[in-house]
This record gives sequence, C-alpha cells and structure tokens, in this order.
Amino acid sequence: MEKSATINPLGPVNYLRLSITDRCNLRCFYCAPAEGEWEKLPAPEILRYEEMLRLARVAAAQGILKIRVTGGEPLVRKGVVEFIRNLHQVKGLKEVCLTTNGVRLKELAPALHAAGLRHLNLSLDTLKRERYRELTGGDHFLEVLAGLEQAASLGFHPIKINCVVLKDLNDGELLDFAYLARERPFQVRFIEFMPTVSRRKWQRHFLPMAEVRQRLAALGGGEPVCRTSCGGPARIFRFPGFKGELGFISAISEHQCPECNRLRLTAAGSLRPCLFGQAELDLKGPLRQGASDAALGRLFREAVHLKAWKPKFSDPETLHPCRQMVSIGG
Repeated sequence: MEKSATINPLGPVNYLRLSITDRCNLRCFYCAPAEGEWEKLPAPEILRYEEMLRLARVAAAQGILKIRVTGGEPLVRKGVVEFIRNLHQVKGLKEVCLTTNGVRLKELAPALHAAGLRHLNLSLDTLKRERYRELTGGDHFLEVLAGLEQAASLGFHPIKINCVVLKDLNDGELLDFAYLARERPFQVRFIEFMPTVSRRKWQRHFLPMAEVRQRLAALGGGEPVCRTSCGGPARIFRFPGFKGELGFISAISEHQCPECNRLRLTAAGSLRPCLFGQAELDLKGPLRQGASDAALGRLFREAVHLKAWKPKFSDPETLHPCRQMVSIGG
C-alpha cells in the first residue's frame, strides 16, 4: 500500500488515531472515572463503520499514511475485525495499527491476523495480577497474558507494550518490564502519566521520564533507533543482549509539540488537533449532511493549522483534556 510521491497537503502530519468506541471493559483510573458511570455516547451518535471508512479515505487523500484504531477498547465493538480488514484496503495508507487492553485479544487475534493486521500495541501497566486488578478494576490479567502469547505465536510484529509509569504504584516494576524486552522481541514503552485526572492525583503519581531512565541505568547505554516517518513520540533504544527494544515517551517533561505528527478522531466524529487543546472540529455533522470529500478534506487541513496552538506544560491545569480519555480515544 505505497503512497505515490506527492506533496502532502497536511505537511508533516501523517498519523491519525481513530477511536471507534467510547466503551471499555476495564476502568483504568487514568482513563475512566473511578466511581459511577462516565457519560457514554448514545449509539446513533457514534460514527458508523462506513462513515469511518469514508473519513479514512479522505484522510489518506490528504496525506495521512498511518491510522491507529483505538477506543475506549476497540475490541469490544461488534464488527471490528471486518472494519480493520476494510481499513487495510484504503488506498494510500501504509500502516494500520491497533491499540488494545488485550482482554479479548486471545479470542480475536487469529481473525485480526487473517484480516491483515500486524502492528499491535498492548496496554499493560503491571506484571502482577493483584496490582492489575487495582489499576484496572478487572481480574483479566491472565487473559491479557494469554492474548499476548497468542499474538506473538501468530507472528504479529511489531508488538509494543505500553506501560504508563505511576509513582508509588508500579514504578517498582521498571526493571521487570525492561527484562521482558530482553527476553522477548517486544518493544516495551514507558509512558509518562499525563494529567488526565485530578491535579492532586496526577501530582502524586507523576514520575518524569528522566528518573525512569536513571532507574534503568544498570542496563547500560542503549543505541538510539531512528524514528520512522510515521512514528509516534517514543524515543526507542536497543540494548546489548536484548531481543526487543525499550521506548520512552516523555509527553510532559520533554514535550514534543514541534515533532507531533498526529490528529485524533473521536468515536463521536470530532477531530482533535491536540489531546490537551480545547479545539475540536465536527466531521460527523458535515458528513451526515452530505458534505463532499473536498469539503471534508478542508476540515483535516484546518485541524493541522490549529496545531499551531501549544499547551503550557509548565501549568498542569491547562493540560487537562476536558473529558475522560475513554471518551477522547488514546
């Protein structure tokens, strides 16, 4: 699925994170509220798959080369396998990826693989069953590990394991996660806890990536891996004797706004230039009112112009994304 050599109307922005649902089968405390129900979208307000595919085609025509399917938890939505199969047929896309919590991965991995999916991100913040229950609100740890093994045996590659580092909660497991990449050909990525919750909770559990790297100093010096043209914000390193790689995402302490190549499309059809910005462009309204592909393409270009806004990383109050991550998409 190579893209012809043309000028990209979106400039350096070539990566769309596409949320297909705001439902989830876990309740991770940095993503969904700890108590009560979050405000879920009525089913008619969620984009239909055919609408998402049309927007994917428009996005690809504008220069998007990579789409990552997210949620909520994307594997809870009925029909996700066929949607991913169809997404692989969108002309111009070079990469189709999936981020999942892994609860349903063992069940669906064979069908996803048959649909053409190879790029897989698994969200996993602990390697301890009891702590997993505390962090996610569910007792699915063994199912997630089984899903990971299933995906590895089927030949998914790359398999990336996303670990949000939480001070006083899971930061004692940093070496354990690193050793996972030593023994297996996985890319383990350590991610700074972003202020998606209350300021008090964020300050209590935030650990800057510089300290994470310091705690892993015993691993020795890593060799930097060049970032691909569609790569995300992770800085990737290879370490001697490792079968896999380690990645570090310092979204807060070493923010990378000038390098950001991403847009986010929520399940409700809102296009967000920045996770922490207030700006959203409604695509669902024009889409359902009969807008042309050219008109929808202009909205993608407008979103890129809005990326000129930069959040004030020195003030965590300005960084809260204004609603739960489960409603925005990862």
